[in-house]
Amino acid sequence: MHTAEIGLIRSHFADVVSTPDRRDRFARTFYTSFFARLPQCRSLFPAGMDGQRVRFVAALEYIVRGLDDTDRLLAFLAQLGRDHRKYGVQGNHYAAAANALLDAIRDVDSDVPWNRAADSAWRKFIALITTTMSDAADSDDFPALWEATVVSHERVLRDLAVIRLECDSPVPYAPGQYVSVQIPQRPQMWRYLSPAIPTNPFGQLEFHVRRVSGGWVSPAMVNQTSIGDRWRISSPLGGLHVDTDTGRDVLMIAGGTGLAPLRAQVMDMAHRGINPRVHLFVSGVYPCDLYDIETLWHLSLSNPWLTVVPVSEEDENPWWHPYPVPEPPHGMHQRLRGPIGAVVSQFGSWADRQVQICGSPSMVKTTAYALQRAGTPVESISYDPLR
Repeated sequence: MHTAEIGLIRSHFADVVSTPDRRDRFARTFYTSFFARLPQCRSLFPAGMDGQRVRFVAALEYIVRGLDDTDRLLAFLAQLGRDHRKYGVQGNHYAAAANALLDAIRDVDSDVPWNRAADSAWRKFIALITTTMSDAADSDDFPALWEATVVSHERVLRDLAVIRLECDSPVPYAPGQYVSVQIPQRPQMWRYLSPAIPTNPFGQLEFHVRRVSGGWVSPAMVNQTSIGDRWRISSPLGGLHVDTDTGRDVLMIAGGTGLAPLRAQVMDMAHRGINPRVHLFVSGVYPCDLYDIETLWHLSLSNPWLTVVPVSEEDENPWWHPYPVPEPPHGMHQRLRGPIGAVVSQFGSWADRQVQICGSPSMVKTTAYALQRAGTPVESISYDPLR
């Protein structure tokens, strides 16, 4: 696409994401138009569409922002196309989605006039999305879904569980990627989770799940999952990885269960003899939120390239967590206190590092801003748009 066309699309879309109400209206218009064209597709989606609408706008925002980086954008769209096979998406569905997206963007109140140039730019943009997704889905040789059995469910905190599964056949994800998961307690409701261990020939998976207050799926995962439950896993997504060809060291920043994809990468690196230096900051609101610090300490003992720094916003655990705050394991960096973005940025700009951030959307955003203010180049910072 030409620079002028990219500029038009970004100007229009800036109005879409300017307020929460506009984001919601845009997503509602898209799905209303899509279901009007293909009423039978409504059954492919959950009854409650709030989460689906949020993820739709987040994905589109990531695509618009990445229009200058064609290679990364096409890889993301291809992943998205393979992932959508879990819904049973067919060719005519993409045509209906393209028209619905055009309806939704025309409905936006924008200072940018809708003229022939804008119409042409959006049609090219939408064709890029749908064609890339459709072609990737058609050419993928892997199954659309994997079946897995829950073999362990460990409640490590009142609101956090470590869940282990064995797949009928291994899921071919790379360390740092995430997958879409459906559980029997919540049919048709898919949620993105990051495996906390590298892929292996035995099909073993491990997920760290925190219960989200008011959520539809995570409370069922934490509270209702039983040994023997059958989960469905969809195609891997995401591109978090350590580039060993650059010679640059690595900064990883985890918030809560955002640790999972970073942990999987560190475990994978531990199988190699030579690695870049990695500083891994592990954070939570309370000390008890550093639930996996013992594992990370053992990893750091046997891998001198790895430095683990625990961080919490509060010094003491909450009243509902009855256990005292343990001392950091011998040889580990002392636990630091404060918001993770402020703590990490006080060490300098980290301008020479590959930076990965993983956690809640608000944690990722505030930490990225703090690093940029400290001098970290924005192009050095990586995070996943949907997880």
